[in-house]
Amino acid sequence: MSEPRQVVVIGAGVAGLTSALTVLTNSSEPVNVTVLEAESTVGGRIRTTQFAGLSIDEGPDAFLARVPWATQLAAELGLGASMTSPTDAHASIWHNGMHNIPGDLMLGVPAKVRAFATSGLISPLGKLRAAIEPLLPATTDTDSIGEYVRSRFGNQIHERLVDPLIGSIYATDSDHFSMAAVPQVAALTASRSMLFAAGRARAAATKSPAGPIFSTPTRGLGALIELLTQRVTALGGRIVTGESVSTIEKVNTGYTIITSRGQHFADAIVVASPAKPSSHFIRPLDSRAADLLGQWSHASVVLITMAIPAAQWPARLKGSGYLVPKPDQRWVSAASFGSNKWAHWRPDDGSMILRVSLGRDGLEVLHFDNDKLINLALADMKLHLGVDMTPSEIRVSRWAESFPQYRPNHFARLAELEHSLGTAAPGIVFAGASYRGIGIPACVQQARSAGEATLAHLAALHS
Repeated sequence: MSEPRQVVVIGAGVAGLTSALTVLTNSSEPVNVTVLEAESTVGGRIRTTQFAGLSIDEGPDAFLARVPWATQLAAELGLGASMTSPTDAHASIWHNGMHNIPGDLMLGVPAKVRAFATSGLISPLGKLRAAIEPLLPATTDTDSIGEYVRSRFGNQIHERLVDPLIGSIYATDSDHFSMAAVPQVAALTASRSMLFAAGRARAAATKSPAGPIFSTPTRGLGALIELLTQRVTALGGRIVTGESVSTIEKVNTGYTIITSRGQHFADAIVVASPAKPSSHFIRPLDSRAADLLGQWSHASVVLITMAIPAAQWPARLKGSGYLVPKPDQRWVSAASFGSNKWAHWRPDDGSMILRVSLGRDGLEVLHFDNDKLINLALADMKLHLGVDMTPSEIRVSRWAESFPQYRPNHFARLAELEHSLGTAAPGIVFAGASYRGIGIPACVQQARSAGEATLAHLAALHS
């Protein structure tokens, strides 16, 4: 029998672990898979820990269920029966007071005139500006979401509807974010009128079978990582934490990976680590690819989880939380009323589990210590909600450079990067939030593709 092929996956987030699972599950020849993770734990931004006696996520709390990849993975891992969805509590936008997010929107883009005509979020002049959108000539091609939406609907629709919704997902300023990175919005630009295109898309969506938009395990998203880790290990994969990659050198048809602890040989490599820090170990293979990776921007955020005693929580606040438009932001960009949003996040004593987000692209907060961050969050909450709160429990989760920023023309740069590296170093592929989508489903989809490409490369080595 031939010696097993060697595959190394760099990064043990959901993309790296799913890449490893794909290779181990589908290889038709003996293969050894090693996953290297620089941090002391696996999971990347997915982390679930105990808070107020419950399993509460410190990062994302759900994934999009209306695309198949994460849902399929959860089912494959045996999580299907334990999945749950948010309640029907509504979300709001804070602009000089709370306003329910209107219906008939596509990620903030109006699908009908009534989406903004009856909303107190938009001024009479802003409504008039938005209403003429179907009469405007086609917008000059641009890959900036903000530039495009402003040109169609005016500033208010962008700043009070589109940007808060997209910005909260990507921790971004959508004036500097790629339209192509948000396919639901990019699809609306194929028609002259975004309003009419959004209306058609909404109508088509209502004809599809209804189902939950978001889904999560009742034990938190950490259960997904826990079971992924177990499955990879059970299939013979090796997961090593606390080992960072220093450099990669090409050796004949393979690679030597030099790390903080030693070295590994690989016939193929999956890079499932963030773009910017990955640039240094790619440089010995291809300086152009390394330069491009080094140009990626990554935003940092802080997520503060609070338990608010029942007696302090206003009964009028029955929604799932709110977003803050950038012109209104001081420090808090969004707040989630977790116990209203998730039925399994309700402590026995009636406390409210509150998750407050601070920081984004263009708003740095990591230089503040925890006490300062908590005070800033509580001050903003008093401004927004009109009440003083004294949390009974607080947790501060710092996520440094955790949100890659897809600048306009992102995918053209990615194509150049992959073409350059593919010529210089075949058998190295990318997967993860920095590359073709930051959500869990997008990371799983990329990981499946990366695993399949890795197997194809291994097969080609025989010829």
